[in-house]
This record gives sequence, C-alpha cells and structure tokens, in this order.
Amino acid sequence: MTATASQSVSTPAQGIDALSHRPYRPRHLRFIRRQDIGDWRMKVYGISLLGQTARPELVEATVDIARQVLPKDATANERTGTGFIIVHDALTASIGIVYWWASVNELHQRMFVGPKHDPKQMAKLADPGAGCVYELGIIDFERRAWLDDVLANPAGPDLELYLGRRFDADI
Repeated sequence: MTATASQSVSTPAQGIDALSHRPYRPRHLRFIRRQDIGDWRMKVYGISLLGQTARPELVEATVDIARQVLPKDATANERTGTGFIIVHDALTASIGIVYWWASVNELHQRMFVGPKHDPKQMAKLADPGAGCVYELGIIDFERRAWLDDVLANPAGPDLELYLGRRFDADI
C-alpha cells in the first residue's frame, strides 16, 4: 500500500476520534406554525440551540424555497398536498429542508444549505444525507403521525388530524 493510499483509509478509531471533537449538544426542536403554500398545507419546524429560536429570516427564506420546489399540483400523482418544513439554524450554516408525502407512503425531500449569515443564499444540496439526529427527531414524529392519522387510522385517513399534530422537544 502506498503512503497516499494508507492516508486515505479510514479506521474505526479515526471515526471515534472525530466524535470526541464534536460533542453532542441538545437542541430545541419546535413547531413554528402551519403554512399554506398554494394548495399545499405544510407544518413548519425550527431547530436551534437551547435557549434560542430559529431566526425569522431563515424561516422565511426556507418557506420561500418551499414555494419554489414543491410540485405545482399539490394533489396530482397520489400526493395529498401535505408535508412539513424543517428550518435548521445550525452552528455554522443555514439549512432548509422541504418534505412532502407522495404515493401514499413516501416522504420526498429537498435540502438546501447556505452561509449562516445569509439564509437567502441557500442552495440545493446535490447529495444530501437522510438527516442529522435533530432532523431525524422531527422526521420520526411525522412518520408516526402519518401512520397513525392517515395510513392506519381505523376511521379512515384524516389529514386534518395529521396536520393538527405538533412536535416540540429538546433532543
């Protein structure tokens, strides 16, 4: 193995070492508001440091992005016109993620990232991950609510019940 090849190989110890440099710090996950965008009915959530709230300019920049990226016909192709938005006011970046339900049980997403100081400069992330531990907290809540209120509801699908559910936690 060449010196270059050995330098690019990651070991489990290196991964653990990276964890020690970025200690876990809980964040506020908060429901901000319900937002109608055309025929779309969206929930808006914020993620921020404890003791803070997601910056209003980041919330509005992310809602503006949602207006641009949500499919034009909210109820075509087995879409229900419902979804949620996560505004993640991260330590070093502005992150906006738009999610919508399609094909009955699929969650679609578009993720945007930009400089902390200028949320209006967020750009689409070409190869996003599924989400960080904070975002996954909201996604897990929304998945469970979708199952309970829409897919497996004994009384039948109830989009209003789903849209009425709110998640607030410190994770």
